[in-house]
Amino acid sequence: MRITRRLEFDAGHRIPDHASQCKHLHGHRYVIEITLAGEIIQAAGNPANGMVMDFGDIKQIAKRHLVDLWDHAFLAYRGDTPVVDFLATLPDHKTVLLDVVPTAENLALAAFRILDPHYRDTFGNHLQLTQVRLFETPNCWADATRDML
Repeated sequence: MRITRRLEFDAGHRIPDHASQCKHLHGHRYVIEITLAGEIIQAAGNPANGMVMDFGDIKQIAKRHLVDLWDHAFLAYRGDTPVVDFLATLPDHKTVLLDVVPTAENLALAAFRILDPHYRDTFGNHLQLTQVRLFETPNCWADATRDML
């Protein structure tokens, strides 16, 4: 069985080598979809009975380890020296430095790697993270899957 939880956050970024508008500082209303696979839990009396994982638990884990960190932050490539230096001049600015250029593809893969260790099989139902889909816009997204690790 596969289940998916969707969350949203706002963040800024830029793609330094982009040939068009995305080379400029700008922001997005990102949407992240977290897909888990596992067997349906059969444990009478347990709050997770009949579920792969409680959707509220999926949300709580994603917020704690990713969404709250990236929400209203500027996602900056560590090698983009002009932007990193500029952001450092802003007191208490929420900046997330990444080792990759913050494209939708790289962000989806980074999100998968960050979240993967936190979705673990606690009920013997073979739970695992199988996909992270990151929407940069309503019409553009990237999928990171387990086979890409």
